[in-house]
Amino acid sequence: MSHRNTFDPERIIRTLADYGVKYVLIGALAARLQGFPRVTSDADITPKFEEANIKSLAAALRELKARVYTDHHPEGIGFDCSAKNLMQAEMWNLVTSAGRIDIAFNPAGTSGYDDLIEEAVKFDVFGTIVYAASLGDIIRSKKASDRPQDRQDVILLNEMIQKMDKGKSE
Repeated sequence: MSHRNTFDPERIIRTLADYGVKYVLIGALAARLQGFPRVTSDADITPKFEEANIKSLAAALRELKARVYTDHHPEGIGFDCSAKNLMQAEMWNLVTSAGRIDIAFNPAGTSGYDDLIEEAVKFDVFGTIVYAASLGDIIRSKKASDRPQDRQDVILLNEMIQKMDKGKSE
């Protein structure tokens, strides 16, 4: 069963909401909500790291038929999608029936959910409330990751902020 080219952010966001998962949307999808031009094919999230929330996350992921994503197995590898197991790693790269989801409990340059929620931007997306990391926090994380794509994104994100600031002062 292949999940390639089936990214459905609406289904991912609605399923997380249905299970009451507390999270901050991070990465390119969070930036896109704020006007970032790059299209992405996955949802990156930082969930609140508390047992009840991770249990809700695990239930949502089971509904989405989550599997561990690897380059050699893009269709995913089955795993124990329990709260106990999810809490054993800092990062999960998953493929689901609604596309890719990457879970980072402590994204580079941040200390996780409690840090990111402070400046998060609230959006009504597909009829549900979504908190997206602020552009400043996205830049902070991308600078800390320092991957080639992140370096390019930081340039564009800084330009966006400069235009937004210029627009406010006019």
